[in-house]
Amino acid sequence: MTSTGYSSNNDCDVISVGSTGVKRLIEISESIGNLIVEFKIDAVLIEGYAFSSRNSQAHSIGELGGVVRVMLHRMDTPYIEIPPTCRAKFATGRGNASKNEVISFVSAKTGLIWKNPGADDKCDAWILEEMALTKIGKQRFDWPKTSLEVLAKVDWSLLELIEKDKK
Repeated sequence: MTSTGYSSNNDCDVISVGSTGVKRLIEISESIGNLIVEFKIDAVLIEGYAFSSRNSQAHSIGELGGVVRVMLHRMDTPYIEIPPTCRAKFATGRGNASKNEVISFVSAKTGLIWKNPGADDKCDAWILEEMALTKIGKQRFDWPKTSLEVLAKVDWSLLELIEKDKK
């Protein structure tokens, strides 16, 4: 809960705040809102809730997810929710891969190095973006059949509408 990742048009980083409690939720939410405006985002991809989270983390993750969803609604920014197991399976071929396994697989495939605090958050955000790019045929890397099959488990109707409107 110390950072959350974002990835847009090859800009991949973390939103990291030093505050705690409600102030942290507000700062992260406002930072995401600022990025939406800065990058002129049509829609946001967010990782769905991991229902296997430890009890103490589940509440914090739920609070942050709720605050972000409210902020997206207020900004009239639609979002696509990606199940955590789909993110991991897209990257590694296994839905229950650990954060470290995901980072290792993505690094080996792409040559991208994920390090420093928040490396797993950056990598996760990059994967979500790559999933969407792959869905619309603009992926940066070729992905195996198992990765492509995972895309069918996500509701991409919003992304398809956005792409249709661009044409």
